[in-house]
Amino acid sequence: MRDRTPIPSRPDLVLAALAGVAAVVGSYALAGWSRQSFVVAPIDAAVVNATPDVVVRYAIQYLGSAGHVLHIGLAIAIAVAGLAVPSLLALALSRRLAQPLLAPVATGTIVAALLAGTTGALGPAVAAGLSAGIVLAAGTLGLSGTAAGDSTHPDARADPARRRLVGVFLGTAAYAGLGSAIGGSAPKTGEATEELATKSDTDELLNDAAAQSFDVAGLGGLVTPIGEFYETDINSFDPSPDPDKWTLTVTGEVDQEVTLDYDELTGREPEHRFVTLRCVGESLNGHKMDNALWTGIPIAALIEEAGVSSDCGCVMARAADGYFVQFPYAALKEGFLAYGMNGMGLPKQHGRPVRLLVPGHWGEVNVKWITELEFLDEAVDGYWEKRGWHGTGPVETVAKLHATNELADGAVEVAGHAYAGTRGVDRVEVSTDGGDTWTDAELSEPLPGEDVWRMWRHRFTPGGETEVVVRAVDGTGAVQPEEYSQSYPSGATGWVRKTVSG
Repeated sequence: MRDRTPIPSRPDLVLAALAGVAAVVGSYALAGWSRQSFVVAPIDAAVVNATPDVVVRYAIQYLGSAGHVLHIGLAIAIAVAGLAVPSLLALALSRRLAQPLLAPVATGTIVAALLAGTTGALGPAVAAGLSAGIVLAAGTLGLSGTAAGDSTHPDARADPARRRLVGVFLGTAAYAGLGSAIGGSAPKTGEATEELATKSDTDELLNDAAAQSFDVAGLGGLVTPIGEFYETDINSFDPSPDPDKWTLTVTGEVDQEVTLDYDELTGREPEHRFVTLRCVGESLNGHKMDNALWTGIPIAALIEEAGVSSDCGCVMARAADGYFVQFPYAALKEGFLAYGMNGMGLPKQHGRPVRLLVPGHWGEVNVKWITELEFLDEAVDGYWEKRGWHGTGPVETVAKLHATNELADGAVEVAGHAYAGTRGVDRVEVSTDGGDTWTDAELSEPLPGEDVWRMWRHRFTPGGETEVVVRAVDGTGAVQPEEYSQSYPSGATGWVRKTVSG
């Protein structure tokens, strides 16, 4: 009679899963949300790369930030399942050899070696191995001790086993909570909290912007605080380039390649620019549009130093996270390399140490963690073009309606921000009869710069339920298109409508 491969029992499956959870938590407790060290990071990147373009498109349009949560959850589940496999194998071997301690020791060793080899981070790898081993030790020794007792009655074996298994589960849950708290409170590598040397200049500009902002309940001002500025990345784990090792290389159709390090960049005469960014994947009246005061240097000097060919047709910008985007060369001539934001050093989540700003183009062109600019004589597809998007061109004009407030005198105030890229916003028109007639809204004074939004507000006395419609007119006199389109493939368009009850 042939020996059959034993099917793992339910307690073994539970123990292995708990060991996998503990291993992931152990890695996180030491590594935190680190692209370099946390075991889930490379799995999440693989999940993103393997996701079909149609699924990515659906997630961007309909799920928004929830899409990130879903693929992170999937990556964590894969990590737990993958790290549970050594536990199952070790459990089976220890049972066959009647050596209960073999399972936790083997599991801890295999998990630590596996993660050290894949992530290169010894500390988090060892922590993951120890965590898995301890959970497995608690389970195997407890359950084997039960099995050694009275076996004449099934319930006598089952009830203590269940209690011990529940105890291991509760212990793992408590450890998961503690480990998550420790990992979440760890200092974020690459974060910038230092003030810029030119902060007195930026403070003056920021104070002027605050004075020009409308005081409207539920609506931010003309400058978005760093923590509230929208974030969109291809990965969930941001890179952390060391400013001391960072370089930007200018290559391609140039007379000579130019390499600029961080000290050379920040040693040049700085400029401060108000620049607004809008995400191509946001909904028409979404909230992924913000404005900040950026500190950096114009890119024109680098272009001149490199001697870019007159035949150059486009630029490919590449980043430390693997992102790459192409756009017309003409758009870069007024570009900007930013290393500061709102008077502070550029934060990690917004591209530390340096990011690119391209005037008037969708946010996706403004590459974070930039490392290379390659000048090409022919256009080639970038990251999003390969996935069917065409959102690397000039941004669409939009007036958003984000605040609706009932005033003490019975009037209603509606307000928002309007943006038209480098064309500028000339006026915002408001209709309170569904678009039949229009009234000019009050506009904030324009901030310095050509690529900046403006605030608008309008007060009216409603006569019951009112359909409010808003549209912007850009600096060329062109009216925001009325026809509605979704964000895919070139950015959302249309007039923003909202029903207001009075």
